[in-house]
Amino acid sequence: MTQTKAVATGLRETSRPARRDWPAADGGLLWLAVVAGVYTIVQLAFLVQGSGLGWDETVYTSQVSRAAQDTAFFSAPRARGITFLIAPVTSLTASVEVLRVYLALLSGAGLFLALWVWRRLLPGSVLALAGALFAGLWITVFYGPQVMPNLWVALGCLCAVGFFLRAARDRTDRTALVGLGVAVAFVALMRPTDAFWLSAPLALIVLAVGRWRRWALLAALAAGGLIGCAEWVIEAYVSYGGLFTRLARASEIQGHLGWHLVFADHMRSLDGRLLCRPCSVQWRRPATAIWWFALPLLTLGGVLVAARLRRLPLVLVPTLVGLSMAVQYLLLIGYAAPRFLLPVYALFALPTALFLIWLARTARPRPLVVGLLVAAAVAHLWVQGSVVADRVERSRADRLKLDAVVAELARQGVRPPCVVSGTEAIRVAFRAGCASRQTGGHDGSITPVQLVAHGRERPVAFVVAGQAGPPAYARDWRVERIPDLPGLRNCRVYLSPSAHRAPTDAR
Repeated sequence: MTQTKAVATGLRETSRPARRDWPAADGGLLWLAVVAGVYTIVQLAFLVQGSGLGWDETVYTSQVSRAAQDTAFFSAPRARGITFLIAPVTSLTASVEVLRVYLALLSGAGLFLALWVWRRLLPGSVLALAGALFAGLWITVFYGPQVMPNLWVALGCLCAVGFFLRAARDRTDRTALVGLGVAVAFVALMRPTDAFWLSAPLALIVLAVGRWRRWALLAALAAGGLIGCAEWVIEAYVSYGGLFTRLARASEIQGHLGWHLVFADHMRSLDGRLLCRPCSVQWRRPATAIWWFALPLLTLGGVLVAARLRRLPLVLVPTLVGLSMAVQYLLLIGYAAPRFLLPVYALFALPTALFLIWLARTARPRPLVVGLLVAAAVAHLWVQGSVVADRVERSRADRLKLDAVVAELARQGVRPPCVVSGTEAIRVAFRAGCASRQTGGHDGSITPVQLVAHGRERPVAFVVAGQAGPPAYARDWRVERIPDLPGLRNCRVYLSPSAHRAPTDAR
């Protein structure tokens, strides 16, 4: 109770007159544009050419791609926001490079917009540095042109909190009120559960702070959440047996939501692991997590500086929302992926930037302090750049391996219309122009009897790797060696009787 009163008291300070030692919000649109422009250019220069779609990306893209013979199975936890975002491009072209360019440009514009929302709240120098800190993370750079929802959730959260503060401080700012609802709806469309962890702390703040206790704010939060979640809820009843059935299935696929402490897994994933499930790989570069340990301290420093300058709400609110967004991924889900915490990093960038600017301006001897901060920034960016370069190289290598597998399957008679099942079925099928079907697991969408029936009418390929063997129904099918898949060796494919070798390969 004491802590709640302290937070509410701090938030009420927004109504006090500004002190002279708080810099005026100078706009700084040029610097925001520079940060967003550099972020976009880095993506275009290093991430677009030669990259292929990842596993999750393939699932999302197949839903709206003109190149897909059939959509990949859309499991219960997924939401279609990112598919709506890419549909204008994927409905016109199957080019991965064009899609990457589109998303790179869009993510740069999104970063500028998210920072622009805050222009009336924080100085332009703070916003520009916050944007640079966030955009400088390898995770932010890598996922800028990716068909994944997490970066867009981060930008949506940044917009939502900025609009919330503007609407709370100025009852006449109707644009901010509408913007709050739209931002929450956007986050809910991308990831419904993230919208809950965004809206819950904001609603509690509205109820806790007397001057902010307005039904309009609560209505904007509620309306945005309901509108954004509507499609997901409707789909739950149409395709998953109801809302609670879908929620239960989503929890099961995510390893059953519950009490899980995965701080160490998230820390290790910063080494370049896109998914740590399980997180048992060797931690090659511990230096990649140094900034992760520093972030909470820098954020706390920013909160204390804001309190000293009597502008605590402008920094405390995004910090509280960032902590809320971190709860589900650090405490409730039993695995880690660095992209999960992108909303946290975006929100924590604001207090961090404020603290660093205050430190550079007030610490003595100033030249030494500034020199140390610049050196730390250069080292940090070098580490982040090395990780993203490694990830890009692996992505390009994966694309070449998958292309080789698809070419071999075509030589063995797997050509549209066709079906691929087994290991890496989704990515292989999408590239080969086939449908992907699994008889069990999280993506189970067909029975063995139905798959065998398909095999009598069209080519069906069941892919295995390592020591794994085929299912009983495919043991008598023709078996052929295929090139290694990404991260897998000793790969083979079992082919149904309707798969005939190309004439040039006949013996």
